[in-house]
Amino acid sequence: MKTYACGHINPDTDSVCSAIALAYLKTQIGEPCIPACQGGLSPESEFVLSTFGLEKPELKNDFSGENLYITDYSDLAQAPHNLKETNILGIVDHHKLGDITTSTPLECWIRPVGCTCTIVKEMFEHHKVEIPKNIAGAMMLAILSDTVLFKSPTCTKADTKAVKELAQIAGVEDFKALGMEMFLVKSAVKGATPRTLLLRDYKDFEMGGNKIGIGQLEVVDLKVFDDMKEALFADMKAYKAEGGRHTVMLLLTDIITEGSQFLVVSDDESKVESAFGKKLENHQMWVDGVLSRKKQVIPVMEKQF
Repeated sequence: MKTYACGHINPDTDSVCSAIALAYLKTQIGEPCIPACQGGLSPESEFVLSTFGLEKPELKNDFSGENLYITDYSDLAQAPHNLKETNILGIVDHHKLGDITTSTPLECWIRPVGCTCTIVKEMFEHHKVEIPKNIAGAMMLAILSDTVLFKSPTCTKADTKAVKELAQIAGVEDFKALGMEMFLVKSAVKGATPRTLLLRDYKDFEMGGNKIGIGQLEVVDLKVFDDMKEALFADMKAYKAEGGRHTVMLLLTDIITEGSQFLVVSDDESKVESAFGKKLENHQMWVDGVLSRKKQVIPVMEKQF
């Protein structure tokens, strides 16, 4: 029976890098572990791994009969196939506690911080295991990505401290410059299909018996979407129908002006309007200051449902 570490569906950089780091840590303490991911890598994640010379995790979305450490989620909607047939050994996450349950005790590291990699760093310290330079660099960028260069309201002192210490281990002198370079890569949308963009950082949630899908694209200039919104809306409508979803939302987040343009396709748009106290115009609205789906969008949406 093999042991894996793997993050959520449509993996973001934290999901990928936390699995790599956790698998290395577990292997070092005598529990051989393989990093995996449930989907292809985003351009941002590709940039992070190539920058620090790391191999891509194994592509895998079924761990039946295997051991699994879950990273960066605890919701069934984001889990691999046949989870009931998987032996879950632990969960390492920074989101709200989800609906995954187990039949046996498990190891849990769940903290209200900005990034799972911040927690994995705590685990390295707990076990007194040194972090390799390349893994430290990847963890550093994952934290900068999840905290939007420390601008997100999810960012904590633990995250900023972790980035500074990981940068020192990785030998990165100007981590902010490298982080901005990463976000420029993340902002590149030319040539990508609407479905690829919708699912680049997308999660489904169960809210009051309804399936609600929320995607997010973080860029340095929203003008890159000026000629794409019609195609994005068409694909959002199709994806909503395909999965029997009540609502599909796509947040176009501008990390420079610090806010998000919401694109909404819903059976009841008033739910979204009530959640944020704003009216939708042509199924869109700008919400100033919204950078975090986890802290600023999901909680208020759940209250509506």
